[in-house]
Amino acid sequence: MSKKLVKSGIVVSMMTLISRVLGLVRDVVIANMMGAGASADAFFFANKIPNFLRRLFAEGAFAQSFVPVLSEYHQKDVDEGTEHTCQLIAQVSGTLGVIVTLVTLIGMIASPVIVMIFGPGFYLDSLSEGAEGKFDLAASLLKITFPYLWFISFTALAGAILNTYGRFAVASFTPVLLNVCIISMAIWGRVWFDNPEYALAWGVFLGGLVQFLFQIPFLYRAGALTMPKWGWYSSGVTKIRRLMAPALFGVSVTQINLLLDTQIATFLVTGSVSWLYYADRLLEFPLGLFGIGIATVILPSLAKLHTKKSPAAFEQTLDWGIKIITLLGWPALVGLMILAQPIIMVLFMRGEFTQFTVIQVSFALFAYLSGLISFMFIKVLAPGYYARQDTKTPVKIGIKAMVANMAFNLMLAPFFGYVGLAIATTLSATLNAFWLYQGLKTLAVYQLSRSTIIFMAKVIMAALVMAVVVNWLSPPFSTWLDMSYMQQVIQLITCISVGAFCYFIMVIALGIRLRDFSVKAEQ
Repeated sequence: MSKKLVKSGIVVSMMTLISRVLGLVRDVVIANMMGAGASADAFFFANKIPNFLRRLFAEGAFAQSFVPVLSEYHQKDVDEGTEHTCQLIAQVSGTLGVIVTLVTLIGMIASPVIVMIFGPGFYLDSLSEGAEGKFDLAASLLKITFPYLWFISFTALAGAILNTYGRFAVASFTPVLLNVCIISMAIWGRVWFDNPEYALAWGVFLGGLVQFLFQIPFLYRAGALTMPKWGWYSSGVTKIRRLMAPALFGVSVTQINLLLDTQIATFLVTGSVSWLYYADRLLEFPLGLFGIGIATVILPSLAKLHTKKSPAAFEQTLDWGIKIITLLGWPALVGLMILAQPIIMVLFMRGEFTQFTVIQVSFALFAYLSGLISFMFIKVLAPGYYARQDTKTPVKIGIKAMVANMAFNLMLAPFFGYVGLAIATTLSATLNAFWLYQGLKTLAVYQLSRSTIIFMAKVIMAALVMAVVVNWLSPPFSTWLDMSYMQQVIQLITCISVGAFCYFIMVIALGIRLRDFSVKAEQ
């Protein structure tokens, strides 16, 4: 087994765990302040737009294109004793800086137009009598949250550099600071504003600024802090541009699908945007902790292996990622599915977040959870293309997944409302994961071996046993409602602890051992 790969995975997962826990605390605070009304819909919309663009300019398409090229330059410097890496970083940061600055300024100035485009339901609502004011509020909040894109783009650039240098902890810890800023503004900063959503929006702004400043000293210590300069036509930036153009679409398919869900949700009953948001946040906990955490670690490793022309190690590293997310993803899926309503109730049901909201959010969460394994597989399989500097294949797959998502939306939303949107996202993600795998298999890059398929079957069996035990321990929802808060917490911890214990006992009993995660080739 590659100790370095495992150690890096543990570091990233632990840092991500801290971030996700604070993210849940943040959402608890927001739920208590605003619930799922018109103000909450407007804030979540204003927060989603810069976060979507972050996937394009920051850790999404940009990182997937930048890391393989940076790894190539870094390896060349190690082999030849040159200093091309710092020059590449300077040119990339300068070019990215100009583009993101322009986009940020345009976004702030044209925020009403952006809301009209991405939230047409808000705009049409503003034209009607007795409008709830979501359009004007969303446009106003977007002016505050949009600069987050500028800060987080450079934060992601710094994180990609540090990850390539093998320093995963810093970039993994950085999102914690965003949650701290939002929570602080929600608790202490709200006294400065008449409406709590403005405090949250400024929390997003400050969170971006603090994350950006936090990583600068670590870049300096790594010898990667350089003066930015324009380099649009330089060889390194040109190569990244060629890789990034299709990756802008390919790697962000899931986020684009979620954005389209939000766009359609603005036409639905008030609360739909918020219900989808809370469900997505709970889905993001295991997805970020396991899927994104593992993907963060294996992309630099895969890029180096491709540069070294080590196909066997490349395939074994992908297989390692698939096994890890299978082992951790299935118990997360069944556990959240069975305990969805109690978890939502314990975390959020206070203040403006009512029992009705708990039920509505749980319906969306059930739909999203059906695709959790697919979402995780995408996070691991997509780097298999980008590490090989192949962005054309994923974009073709992404286009097909997008078309499928829109077709599913049109078929399901009229009958199932916001839940139909969540189901459509899950179905398109499943197709996306399947097509990504088929592509790697066709290219003879990666194929599930018989031992891996048996491993996955054992994991599913163990998860099903866990599901039976947790379902037996968990009382009906009406009984949960009659409990005191402390009784709910104790019962929930009991269900989770006993379920996890049963799962890992079953995993061991079915013969899964550490050697099943071995990567024999050199990393």
